[in-house]
Amino acid sequence: MSGQADLSRITLHVTGMTCTACAARIEKAVGKMEGVTEVSANIALERAVVLLDAKRVRAEQIEDRIAQLGYGVRLLHPADGKINGNSSEEIRRSRAMFLLSLAFTLPFFWAMVPHHLTSSSPWVPDLLANPWFQLALAVPVQFGFGLPFYIRAYEALKNGSANMDVLIVLGTSTAFLYSHYLLFHPSHAMMGSGHHSPYYFDTSTMIITIVWLGRWIEASARKRTADSLSQLHAIQTDTASMLTPDGERRVPVSMLKEGDLLRVRPGERVPLDGIVAQGISAVDESLITGESVPAKKRKGDRVIGGTLNGSGVLEIRVLRTTSQSTVARMVRMVEEAQNAKAPIQRVADKIAAVFVPVIAVTAVCTFLYWYGMGEPGAAGGALEKAIAVLLIACPCALGLATPVSILVASGRAAQKGIVYKEGAALERLHQTDILLFDKTGTVTFGTPKVTDVIAAEGETQATLLSKLAGAEQLSEHPLSRAVVEEAERRGVRVPDCGSFLAVPGCGVRAEVHGRGIVAGTRRWLEEQGVPFAETEKVAGPLRSQGKQLIYVAVDGRPAGVVALADTLRPTAASALRQLKKQGMDVRLVTGDHAAAAKTVAERLGNVPYYADMLPDQKLGLVRRLQSQGKRVTMVGDGVNDAPALAAADIGVAVGNGTDVAKAAADVHLLKSDLKAMADAVRISRKTMTNIYQNMALSFCYNALAIPAALSGHLAPWMACTAMALSSLTVIINALRLKRV
Repeated sequence: MSGQADLSRITLHVTGMTCTACAARIEKAVGKMEGVTEVSANIALERAVVLLDAKRVRAEQIEDRIAQLGYGVRLLHPADGKINGNSSEEIRRSRAMFLLSLAFTLPFFWAMVPHHLTSSSPWVPDLLANPWFQLALAVPVQFGFGLPFYIRAYEALKNGSANMDVLIVLGTSTAFLYSHYLLFHPSHAMMGSGHHSPYYFDTSTMIITIVWLGRWIEASARKRTADSLSQLHAIQTDTASMLTPDGERRVPVSMLKEGDLLRVRPGERVPLDGIVAQGISAVDESLITGESVPAKKRKGDRVIGGTLNGSGVLEIRVLRTTSQSTVARMVRMVEEAQNAKAPIQRVADKIAAVFVPVIAVTAVCTFLYWYGMGEPGAAGGALEKAIAVLLIACPCALGLATPVSILVASGRAAQKGIVYKEGAALERLHQTDILLFDKTGTVTFGTPKVTDVIAAEGETQATLLSKLAGAEQLSEHPLSRAVVEEAERRGVRVPDCGSFLAVPGCGVRAEVHGRGIVAGTRRWLEEQGVPFAETEKVAGPLRSQGKQLIYVAVDGRPAGVVALADTLRPTAASALRQLKKQGMDVRLVTGDHAAAAKTVAERLGNVPYYADMLPDQKLGLVRRLQSQGKRVTMVGDGVNDAPALAAADIGVAVGNGTDVAKAAADVHLLKSDLKAMADAVRISRKTMTNIYQNMALSFCYNALAIPAALSGHLAPWMACTAMALSSLTVIINALRLKRV
């Protein structure tokens, strides 16, 4: 454990990754460095996350190593903000390269038109067919706009690997150099297979132009996938109104510290997490928790940074600084989930790692077959088919299949108040066999509420509640506070309390308007000579339901009984029904006694339950179920749930649970509405379906396209276009997850 404590995590923004082979090359090179424990590169996010021992290796050394591989790299700091921060720059660059390359390629398109028309053809200047003019057009495209491909291909080969750039350089250089050779050796020139001339300058320029078009479209689509997380960044305010002894002043949020007092006016965003010190307002928390109804906030209530204040003025005491705020922690967890590779992605990585070398060999075999047997001696036609094979089989779509889906899904989940700590949790959650729910604070509110008021003869519910609330108002016991709150909720007047005595474990004795009030357990009151035999006929069934009872006597005479219970959250039953429909085996686990557990389980739809479970027993239950081959997800909110959350296949922390529970969990539901749990499972299932669709699209594309290229039915420019479209198809399919 001590070694683990010395490790630190850094995040690097890496530009120039074009396919899974690039990510694998970075992981391989950096992973070999002394002091590096773990490394994960993500082409969709353009990021590399490295776990390292800072005493043995510095971040600068890792940056230098990645730069030596031919990639742009810079260290990201927590305050750097949006993911894909350089997306706009990448879009502008790829668009400019495409448009400039297109300007040199258009004459080739014009020259090709007559060869694709069966009727009358448009006029084409003789100059466009001149091979020297074609060479002049091709050189700047091949060695100017194509230079980035050469650089990255060289770096890849130098480090013993191959990527998409290697395929592009092989294909375009072969076409260009072969045409250059024929230009200076005209006696060797021969017609290619169905080609309009023996020269292939048009092929090399079109390929580079189409690749830049694909990069432009892909960068634009990839930027869209980051929108959901960017919204979280956008709700963080830069300044706040701080209250000081000298008055109110506007200060940067980064300067605020715990305990500072802030003023938030109507329509402003809450700058940081805090507690309301003064004021009443309704706060819109929809962007954080996904809850559409504004939450009413008053003195003592917690507020979340980034939420939108309604019509009232709030004074807020800061609880967490910028780096520790709920939004900042959400962003970090979402980004970590997107950076971490899901198990299914590693399968794709292994396939892609051998893809490029296999395709290069296949292209050579294709050339040899067509030159020797298919069309003997037709070097041009054989070359054309080999180039098509090189270009059609790039594993870009396969490499994007998983990370893009996880990127979109985790961002969408964050909008709904669901945070997956890693991609593996997103992948495995829907595979759960048994879903264990803690009762107190998870399925229920965790605080007692009055459920029944039984008044004896001579009393009404209102008068009984008024007298009891008057006697209990000076007590800090949770049951006492619940009685006072119920009286206020019903509009019952709470009279002043005279003398007051609290007897631990028994109850309270007080004087209210000259009347002696004794309230507490039945045994304590009967010891003082107050008989409750008649009342017990009504109270007995309430006790059997697991409710807690307060017996009340006024001036030594029985006045009634008030029952309290930890009430169900409004959506708990419906959420558990949804989970059952999704195929989950839902069960309840609680430290409460069997009567209370049974009552709650029945109200939830007769779910199986485990009662009287201490923390170590909850842990033992999880392990026992796992030993039976079950995949277990534990949902809880308290310190007592932490061992079970950590041991479960997936741990889910709910709402404003303890920090220990959140740390032990794999998924965090920011709101206590258990419908979010059903949403989390649904998003997990749809994400995996989307990933499988993407992988199927990638494999089907190659299964159809490679034979077409091998058989000569796919021209190189068509192969290049299809390659770009395959990546675009995967991204567009992943973007459908924004609507789940």
